[in-house]
Amino acid sequence: MEVVDKNKLSAIVKPLINQLPRTVSGIERHEKIGQIVDDQPENVRLQLREIVDGYLKFMAKNEASDIDLGGPGCGGKVWYRIYGEKKPAEGDEQYNLTETDFLLHNLIMPQQRKMLFQNRNLDFSYSIDEYSENAQRFRADMYLDLASLALNMRRIDNTIRPFKGLHLHPEVAKALSLQYYKYGMSLVTGITGSGKSSTLDTIIDANNRTVDSHIIIIASPVELIHTPVRSIIRHREVGRDVPSFKDGAIQALRQDPDIIMIGELRDPETIMTALEITDSGHKTFSTLHTSSAIESIERILGEVPVAEQNRVRNRLADVLTCVISQKLVKSLDGKRALAKEVLMTTPSVKAAIRNNNIGEIYQMLMEGSAMGMHTMEQDLKRLYEEGKISKEEALNNANNKKRLKDLLSYVNS
Repeated sequence: MEVVDKNKLSAIVKPLINQLPRTVSGIERHEKIGQIVDDQPENVRLQLREIVDGYLKFMAKNEASDIDLGGPGCGGKVWYRIYGEKKPAEGDEQYNLTETDFLLHNLIMPQQRKMLFQNRNLDFSYSIDEYSENAQRFRADMYLDLASLALNMRRIDNTIRPFKGLHLHPEVAKALSLQYYKYGMSLVTGITGSGKSSTLDTIIDANNRTVDSHIIIIASPVELIHTPVRSIIRHREVGRDVPSFKDGAIQALRQDPDIIMIGELRDPETIMTALEITDSGHKTFSTLHTSSAIESIERILGEVPVAEQNRVRNRLADVLTCVISQKLVKSLDGKRALAKEVLMTTPSVKAAIRNNNIGEIYQMLMEGSAMGMHTMEQDLKRLYEEGKISKEEALNNANNKKRLKDLLSYVNS
């Protein structure tokens, strides 16, 4: 995978390294690197960015979703994830840690660097060819790996998948539309890299094209930029436009919204705020890092103090509309197929949540096809029967492997 001339970085960075005192270490060393980078003329900084941009442009050509570089963990190489597999770029040349530290510090602004030092982690968005028709955005996460800078960037697909491509039951589609459900919370859940953001973007786009409304997106960072069609769409990035998810959600209530999308329910405060703003009569979307609908409900309840759980259980039963838990499964054509579990909060599901009988919901999922519900195992079985994934891959991705084996045995009997 030849991308750019790796020797180019060494030539640019060598005079900068000479300015770095040998006695500094840790955060003090990174502060000094940041100062040196910030003091460079524009042409030097542009050359450093062009090196990173070269690797990023290579991603689109090879359909890579992610790139990793920097830190001891990369072994001096640039790594790509292509169709789910992480591999280093070909070639024997390697970057040393100081070279990648300078390269990565050049990507961020002084204020972002302060946040990086404070949190030892920085989420931000990055763009190449930003003001052209070929603009490409990336979701970036910069962090420390044994005191050296490391970076992951995920390529944001500029193409929004059509809503029909989600293959949702009409009742589920209605639940996700402001046209039919004026309020309520819908969750898209899954592990990192399961396509949650892409699914949410598809849902937001469908509302944007069909309903006259005001949509507020609070994300960390903002990924795909939606162009207003029938709706006003505000994009508010945590750390740049708003201090936190919680603050963004509270402020949104004063901005006359119809739909509020909270990028992630990552802490108890954000969860409680999301429940409150939904309960106040708004349509809310968000994500959770969970692998099933039941686990999503348990995670929300488990994140709040014990004394608050009864109140939160009743409120969640009132506001929860739909949960889509998804995975991207390796398909037989070498790409990936979307497998998903879908829960609609029918009266029976609401009662199970209120009465703390969460374990009963799995059976409701299995028997709820009339409302568009199904388990992950039922959807994996569907993909296998359609010849899209192998039996082994279906079993590897099942939340309940015994149940999937039973389903497959019943089919083959």
